[in-house]
Amino acid sequence: MKDSVIVLSGGMDSVTLLHDYVDSISLAVTFDYGSRHNAREIECARKNCEILGVEHLVIPLDFMGKYFKSSLLIGGEEIPEGHYSDENMKSTVVPFRNGIMLSIAAGLAESRGLKNVMLANHSGDHAIYPDCRPGFIDAMSLAIEHGTYDGVKIVAPYTGISKSDIARIGKKIGVDYRLTYSCYKGGEKHCGKCGTCVERMEALRDAGIEIDD
Repeated sequence: MKDSVIVLSGGMDSVTLLHDYVDSISLAVTFDYGSRHNAREIECARKNCEILGVEHLVIPLDFMGKYFKSSLLIGGEEIPEGHYSDENMKSTVVPFRNGIMLSIAAGLAESRGLKNVMLANHSGDHAIYPDCRPGFIDAMSLAIEHGTYDGVKIVAPYTGISKSDIARIGKKIGVDYRLTYSCYKGGEKHCGKCGTCVERMEALRDAGIEIDD
């Protein structure tokens, strides 16, 4: 039953979730919030929805790029390089990003009579991103459930697994990771040095997937 809306960035995690749960997904929504890599990600999200025949919306959130502080945003400080465990990676946090996006997705879900909002957060996100942690997801889901007539819920099936586990799922179901983009710098190719690039390379390696990024 197609009863869900998915928050789809165009990165490997959300694209895997899209393919993994396509039979449950009625709508995919991508948010253009002013990040350096938004344009590349949006194109990947569009391509995957086109392949799967899933309706795709792109919603602009210009105010985040204008008023929020993060190195991830256009005009912010330089993107740090290294692993997510490094202290400097905290500069890539966009304040309450998932809270804002989930709220909008919940409104879309209720407007369309859908029951769930799907999100592809995973265990590797928890240390650095507060709005990816299980406690936040549980609390936000409860708030959304109480704040909607039909009791819309968040479904986040990857919360307890790693990015490598996600890549293994993707490999099993045939996700083409060449149609995903994750680099925080937003260049033509993945830089291979920023936190999300490092994590992506590790996950693809662990899953035995070889692609030219």
